[in-house]
Amino acid sequence: MKTFKKKIVLAITGASGAPYAMRLLEQLVLGDVQVYFLISPAGALTVKEECDINLPAKPQALQQRLMELTGACDQQILCYGRNDWFAPIASGSMPFDSMIVCPCTMRALAAIAMGLSDSLIERAADVTLKERRQLIVVPREMPLSAIHLENMLKLANAGAEIIPPMPGFYHKPKSIEELVDFIVARLLDRLGLEHALGQRWGK
Repeated sequence: MKTFKKKIVLAITGASGAPYAMRLLEQLVLGDVQVYFLISPAGALTVKEECDINLPAKPQALQQRLMELTGACDQQILCYGRNDWFAPIASGSMPFDSMIVCPCTMRALAAIAMGLSDSLIERAADVTLKERRQLIVVPREMPLSAIHLENMLKLANAGAEIIPPMPGFYHKPKSIEELVDFIVARLLDRLGLEHALGQRWGK
């Protein structure tokens, strides 16, 4: 059985920002990462709207579709349903490295901050925090209310990293793709993965 460099949970919720998630998935596959893939129903709708990609609802069909889109090898992308409580990532006994919620709705952020586990996404995030593993949340909303900010602070105090998708412009981007890559590059940096996306400051 192939050994991957890292095991990372990627969860997509229904906030705008699906291009970040799909580009990140592509880069994780290129980086020899095994991806545990979760997506909410609203997340799938957003991917269709913003990326023109139809993602099947059933995990097995979704897994096959993502392998076709990314060129992933066998068992590199593993998909689970919203209420699949027998998924390995629902338990702290499953040693994955990191989890990233990208993009993250304010509803998902609030549920994670409150410790609610009404879906596998929220449960996996809860596991990540309780096991002291890396949790990255990419919230996509504006303006931010006091409730949103308080939930982000609560998660930050619990050990999560809050990384809003705020692109820089010092590299003089000429396309939407370059703006997307700027954010994905920062996420890959935080995950400790090498990449060749974008230009670094001073270089």
